[in-house]
Amino acid sequence: MRFELDNILTDEILFHMENQDGEFLLDTHEGKIIDKSDNELDGERFIALPEWSSSDGYRIMEKFTAGLKNPIARQELSAALNKNKGVFRSFKDTLEQYPEIEKLWFRFKEREMKNVVVNWYNALREEWGLEPVGGEPEDTSSLVLEDFVLREGNEEEREKARALHKLCVEEREDKETFAIFEALNPFVFPGDFCVIAETANGDFSGFICAVNDSPSRLRINALEVKGEYRGMGLAKALLSKLLEKADERKFTVTIDLPVGTEYFSRALHLEEFKPCVQRFTRTRL
Repeated sequence: MRFELDNILTDEILFHMENQDGEFLLDTHEGKIIDKSDNELDGERFIALPEWSSSDGYRIMEKFTAGLKNPIARQELSAALNKNKGVFRSFKDTLEQYPEIEKLWFRFKEREMKNVVVNWYNALREEWGLEPVGGEPEDTSSLVLEDFVLREGNEEEREKARALHKLCVEEREDKETFAIFEALNPFVFPGDFCVIAETANGDFSGFICAVNDSPSRLRINALEVKGEYRGMGLAKALLSKLLEKADERKFTVTIDLPVGTEYFSRALHLEEFKPCVQRFTRTRL
């Protein structure tokens, strides 16, 4: 009855798990999937596939949405999941509006379902007195950044960068406080160092630019990412790309974070930034 779970068989099992139009079994001798209704069955040779229902599908949609860092897409996907009818279609239609997040979803879904298959297989191996096999490492929060092009920005892209900057400012709720930040960090593009991000379709997705404060110090004055691409690791990728250039020149690099973006300090710590000052402002109305 023992069989090896390779990638080809795993993919076959995944395909038939989602097929709700029949009941399928694994032929452990041939290592292939059969339709239960078409065959005379030997209980020793044919075993049921891992259980998978529409409820399981809904559960992983909820899990994916809850863990999604992009606030715009998360809100719209949550609304799709809360509909009384057509939840799966609504979820699919919403994802199609965010191609990069849709790719994340397909990878997430495949990983979740593969974990179900691996757990099912390991339960069988335990019956056979064999050691379990490992599953894939869980990594669902970061975008595969080869879907983007990161390159040096230039003067010709100033208006695209300005338009993105305007959108980011309009999204801020603390406009008075942010105006102080902007006075200290005025919009500059491309500055002395600049990296932009584009999708494979050429959509201007984000940028980072910095200016020389002194012959040995570089100050990052803008790091902005389009709303639908946030929470995917793109800002971190832009930062890392700029730091590569700065390290070649042995610059000290500084960056100010506006209130409400303190979460990004984790990425800065990973790049060996250290906090050096805290600025407090009091405004009298």
